[in-house]
Amino acid sequence: MSTNNKKPSKSKFQNLTQAITNVFNTDKDSILNYKQICSKLSITDTSGRNQVIKKLHQLKAKGQIEEVDRGKFKLIKAIDYYTGRIDISSRGTGYVITTELQEDIMVPRKSLGQALNGDDVEVHVYHRRRGQQPEGEITKIIKRNKTEFVGTIQVHEKFAFVNVTDHKVQTDFFIPGKMINGAKDGQVVLVEFIDWNDKQDSPTGSIKAVLGEPGEHDTEIHAILAQYGLPYEFPEAVEKEAKKLDFTISDNDISVRRDMRDTLTYTIDPADAKDFDDALSFKKMENGSFEIGIHIADVSHYVRPNTILETEAYERATSVYLVDRVVPMLPEVLSNGVCSLNPNEDKLTFSAVFEMDGNGKVTKEWFGRTIIHSDQRFAYEEAQHIIETGKGDMPEDISLSRKRTQISPEIVEATLTLDSIAKKMRAARMKAGALSFDKTEVKFDLNENSEPVGVFFKTSKDANKLIEEFMLLANKKVAAFIGKRSPKQTFVYRIHAEPNDEKLSALAQFVTKFGRTLDLRDRKTITQSLNKLLEDVKGSKEQNMIDTLAIRTMSKAEYSTENIGHYGLAFDYYTHFTSPIRRYPDVMVHRLLQHYLDGGKSVNEVETMEKCVHSTDMEILATKAERDSIKYMQVKFMKDHADEEFLGVISGATDWGIYIEIIANKCEGMIRLGDLDDDSYEYVEEEFAVVGRKTKNAYRLGDEVYVKVKNADLVKKHLDFWMVGAKDKVEGNQKK
Repeated sequence: MSTNNKKPSKSKFQNLTQAITNVFNTDKDSILNYKQICSKLSITDTSGRNQVIKKLHQLKAKGQIEEVDRGKFKLIKAIDYYTGRIDISSRGTGYVITTELQEDIMVPRKSLGQALNGDDVEVHVYHRRRGQQPEGEITKIIKRNKTEFVGTIQVHEKFAFVNVTDHKVQTDFFIPGKMINGAKDGQVVLVEFIDWNDKQDSPTGSIKAVLGEPGEHDTEIHAILAQYGLPYEFPEAVEKEAKKLDFTISDNDISVRRDMRDTLTYTIDPADAKDFDDALSFKKMENGSFEIGIHIADVSHYVRPNTILETEAYERATSVYLVDRVVPMLPEVLSNGVCSLNPNEDKLTFSAVFEMDGNGKVTKEWFGRTIIHSDQRFAYEEAQHIIETGKGDMPEDISLSRKRTQISPEIVEATLTLDSIAKKMRAARMKAGALSFDKTEVKFDLNENSEPVGVFFKTSKDANKLIEEFMLLANKKVAAFIGKRSPKQTFVYRIHAEPNDEKLSALAQFVTKFGRTLDLRDRKTITQSLNKLLEDVKGSKEQNMIDTLAIRTMSKAEYSTENIGHYGLAFDYYTHFTSPIRRYPDVMVHRLLQHYLDGGKSVNEVETMEKCVHSTDMEILATKAERDSIKYMQVKFMKDHADEEFLGVISGATDWGIYIEIIANKCEGMIRLGDLDDDSYEYVEEEFAVVGRKTKNAYRLGDEVYVKVKNADLVKKHLDFWMVGAKDKVEGNQKK
């Protein structure tokens, strides 16, 4: 913890290089001597002046400034200054990502200055050798990209410090007494960045909110949301506006829509779903084809531009799905009410309607606003039962309603036909080069207090894939409908770039440790061998590890007005049209599609792209929060099972420890090398292993071992394990 904030020395700077460089950067043409610099930095003592003189000559030797006259210096405007965003690792090393260089600039911890993770910075590259990564130091903070942080407060008599939870933030916060705002020692708080004086080791902050006592469930969930700047309740004004909306369907509403209320329509969703934003309709045509409609809640009918609801939806940009709750994009009266396609209710929808043959070939397409009436709601388990048995008799243990034991023949036939077409569309996608990521999802059984009492895995079955294929079809066709127009019309695309060659090579090398291979000759062989790999590892001890690494190898999908196609789906055109209740880009797509159907001119591309970038950024934050909530629940679950032994697989090895993933529940923790007490172990990179110096005993990636919980830290969401022993030895001893 820093201790010099109370009475900082006038001559002590955390980074004098940055302070002096900032002076020159204020006016890059200025010529200054040491006295002028000391004056600007309020340095008056002899020691401070001597430090400045020494640092000026060091900067001159590095080529950052030049001595234009005796004792007078000027900044050298060199190509060695770059701007970019800094990513700081948990060990304190920074990497500046810049568009000006092909590789990131490495910044040692001592050269970070006052940069915080995610800041836009200026960096001076002072070390660049051929074949080596460029190194530099931060010379200027251009923009703070985050100003609120979660941490634990330590209160003293007249001041406090906040130790930030985020392991990428390499400093604590100094809180003056008047800015503690009632926080008690040890509480989890939200601290707001105020200033970082050049003379302070730590930034000054103010307590914005007290989140609660560490380790308590609501405290930690709210801390996760606060860490990423995500709200957990709606402002009162937003709730009021939502409740004032007119939800009646008028004759005028119906007159401008295609009336599809007489067409067989139903929804298939998770059994515990609260909102239903998509439905399927099915009708056999006289020519032997099928009319299949994908109907999506018409959120844009209720959420209008230039309203408080619109502003709030845009700011949130996405719903956030934590383990124990959903933080919705829209107030509940919309998301679970009028916009939810509940059964036996007329609903306003935006639809993509296709005439298709039995092989999934589209012969006609129509897009526009509709009104529908869902005949029934199904859970995935019910639809799966129909697909597997071909019958409509519904066992009580999977029926949404105990009274519903028999499904109509029309719905059974529709479901079986839709399943058949979906499988053919999926096969065609795979043949075209789509990737098949069916990563196992970790789910928790929670009691009434949101305590995890069990862990289970969610897998995608035919019923899930049926819905997925028709949603993909709608998204693809809507994007192509606008994207192929000439002249070009501004639109929102969901794009996915090709993977980086270096990451693919690293993955190919990694999987050889498990006797697997990847063929990287061209796109076709890459996708074929990657799909084969993902299929082959199903059910194996290394499945989750390889699935995770394969996903990380891929580029991140994002929203953009510039269409480059979607690599993972093997689509030339793709967008998000099917989930406007939970995704703002889908609302944008609905509005744009209707605008162009009405003959409107192309909208402003710059403004649309800004919204795309914001939506992508918010999606990333939501994903991080969702992962943190899973990690928190995993740690909580393991804390309650600290006296048990678990079989795990070694999922990583480093200089400081080995990481173990529990096979039964996918919880991951670390065994520190110092806690392996049978020998002194060291990391051998080329073997993906840690090896004992005396015994030569090795723990390698993929090895199965038994572990016990050493420490479960709910605040840091971190597990430490004790090593019990290798699987064969432990089980061998048990047999004896």
